[in-house]
Amino acid sequence: MTTVRTAAAGLALLLAAACTVPTPPRSRASTAAGTACTQPQGAPGAETATTIDVIEQAYFCILGNYYSGATLDARSLLTAGFVALTQEINRNGRDVPEATMPALTGDRKADWTAFEAAYRKTTDQVPDLRDKLAIVTLEAIVAALGDNHATWTHDVERPPDYYDGDGYGLGSQANVNAPQMNGNPGAALPPLFVTTVQGGAAQAAGLRPGDIIESIDASAPFIDGKATPAITALYPQYPEARPVRLRLLRQTTGRRWSVTLKPGLYQRDLAALQVVQSKLLDDGIAYVRLAGFAPDSADRVLKAITRLRTGQPLTGVVLDLRGNGGGRPAEATRLLSAFTHGKVTAYQCAVDGTCEPMRTDDTVKLLDLPLAVLTDRSCASACEHFSAAVKDLRIGQLVGTRTAGVISGPARSYLLANNTLLAFPDRHHLGPDREVIDRIGVPPDHHVPLTPKDAATGRDPALAKALTLLHK
Repeated sequence: MTTVRTAAAGLALLLAAACTVPTPPRSRASTAAGTACTQPQGAPGAETATTIDVIEQAYFCILGNYYSGATLDARSLLTAGFVALTQEINRNGRDVPEATMPALTGDRKADWTAFEAAYRKTTDQVPDLRDKLAIVTLEAIVAALGDNHATWTHDVERPPDYYDGDGYGLGSQANVNAPQMNGNPGAALPPLFVTTVQGGAAQAAGLRPGDIIESIDASAPFIDGKATPAITALYPQYPEARPVRLRLLRQTTGRRWSVTLKPGLYQRDLAALQVVQSKLLDDGIAYVRLAGFAPDSADRVLKAITRLRTGQPLTGVVLDLRGNGGGRPAEATRLLSAFTHGKVTAYQCAVDGTCEPMRTDDTVKLLDLPLAVLTDRSCASACEHFSAAVKDLRIGQLVGTRTAGVISGPARSYLLANNTLLAFPDRHHLGPDREVIDRIGVPPDHHVPLTPKDAATGRDPALAKALTLLHK
């Protein structure tokens, strides 16, 4: 499966389904071409071709159910779709005289009729491209929402020899990541450097944590202190296979060199696939790393803390949410409920300003332990729900760097006529203090960024700061 989205996160395959909110179909459903836009019941059937009728269904589904659909200028969606259509024709070395954007008036139905006529006239001239043109058009319409939780999921071929748990790409991660580039690209600071080497081409080429990436395909990763689109080349997704050339500096030795990495499959460390990892640190501090708010993850964290508590008293908890790509909002609320009761953890708001509070589950037993939470720019979505509540409700202290700013709202899935899934929020997320987090992120109480030297030596300054706070 592939998903068109403006954010990417760790454990994507595990959490993709968790980022949606499963609820029964509501009566408020849009119709297009005689096909209702409804929420799926069970697994979709076999995918069929994407057609102009499917695009029409998705268009009216968005206008009828997206949280700001009632106030959205639908012309922006149609324009984006037609731009993608013509660009794809050009990429194939072709052009069509009829491929001209129709005049749009702001009347949603009339504009669709004009768009459809121009679309059909254009695609009829290039029938061999019709399937691909439909896909890129629908992808562009979804992307035009500019919403990090708006996705369209459809089938694509998996890499040959793929095995569950395999990674695809260069085999490394840097301190500026995919969620940051997609959600808030200007928030990083140079230098760009390798934080982990997971396998694949990066490992074979001898890259190490702390290696500074001075250029990517001869382009600077930062200009005037702002991250550039060149960084996206570090995170290719299948079937992207174009080699990436990096210019590197290893500060510990002063060595400068260039290397070309080709994306491919690589076997990931099994430990990296664990959702929950825990250990007991000195002075009775429980350390728990939570990689994503997957189903049952809150209870798994609480069980891990209970095991560490057996036979000895605990003096505090460090919850490591760095790299946590999000998941189920209910899991974030349940875990928060182990640290506080009787509170609102977030609000889900409609475009008219009416908001529904998300409250703690006061049946969860309180841990009664001091809490420090480690965050970074990869902490996204439900991870930011949790982090904002910790900060606003004064449950604990956040240590590290600002979160991703990728939390527009929980997405709901809708089944399209070709058995693909369209998903987007019907409510907008606000923090407990009714603050906007999307595109802004949650700032830490203690800003402790990782440096190239830290990465190279295996030092963890954020964890060290958290332990200092808990020992006070």
